[in-house]
Amino acid sequence: METKVLTAHVPLPLAEKVDQIAARLERSRGWIVKQALTAWIDQEEERRRLTLEALANVDGGHVVSHQSVQAWADSLDSDKPLPLPL
Repeated sequence: METKVLTAHVPLPLAEKVDQIAARLERSRGWIVKQALTAWIDQEEERRRLTLEALANVDGGHVVSHQSVQAWADSLDSDKPLPLPL
């Protein structure tokens, strides 16, 4: 796999944490940063996918009214809470 060097300025406390984790895991600083960056990118891609899915649901009219959600939330403190609005 080809690689590319990226340079970033990070706060000293964060760099020290990276060094501590690298030492504890007996891994390189680069390995730790690569793992963290991969996890963050995966999280951001999932967030984007979920956002696009939600927007498609809205466009398709698959929504729950604010009033229904508010009534459900208000009922949670009662003896007979309403079912989750769908």
